[in-house]
Amino acid sequence: MTSTPQNPSPATMILVPGYWLGAWAWDEVRQHLTAAGARAIALTLPGLDVQDPQRATRTLDDQAAAIQDVIDSIDGEVVLVGHSGANGPVSLVLDRIPNRVRRVVWIDSGPMPPGGAFAPDLPEAVEELPLPEFDVLGRQASLEGLDIDHLDRFREKAVAEPGPVARARIELSNDARRSVPTTLVCCSLPSAQVQELAAAGHPMFAEVDRLEHVELIDLPTGHWPMWSRPEALAEAIHHAARPRP
Repeated sequence: MTSTPQNPSPATMILVPGYWLGAWAWDEVRQHLTAAGARAIALTLPGLDVQDPQRATRTLDDQAAAIQDVIDSIDGEVVLVGHSGANGPVSLVLDRIPNRVRRVVWIDSGPMPPGGAFAPDLPEAVEELPLPEFDVLGRQASLEGLDIDHLDRFREKAVAEPGPVARARIELSNDARRSVPTTLVCCSLPSAQVQELAAAGHPMFAEVDRLEHVELIDLPTGHWPMWSRPEALAEAIHHAARPRP
């Protein structure tokens, strides 16, 4: 008598937003994932909850610990999805518990290198980084695909990033983080350019060239695809999270 192979249980997707964002940023993507039968949890990281009286003093370690607490509460496999500046705390989690993450999916982002920081020269006196004016932000990251309603909601709901998070240099020591299967969803830069920059050792992408198992998916749009192309982003995440042989 032969046993019938069992379909593997779907992994829980943990959606981690980038700078100035909370769980709300994933609302549309999460709706599409749920409609497709996926299990998805969206996070608001420490320091990004406007109701937190200690918000401005939260640290990168606090953010990584919050992600790890959610992972520890899940009985089963986890796919960790990080957007933009979430690469700091997500990279820390991969360094600490690589065996608990079945796959990491970077959304217009990628793993941070040891010693990397978002704003290493930010003076200690600066308590927080507010969302810049959009003409300034647009020179730093593509706003393609965002209409006035998207921008108004972004401005209304954005929370200033804690200074200690922005200036912290990340400490990584576990090479096993590079063996976690990885998907890069490339939006504001095409995958071919990301690969070229990684091979050239560009500081933002050098770690990509050191990953053992990496795939790249092109999703042409701006830096905030959860608003400009939410359904396509959900499809890309769902595809990346599928069980592999």
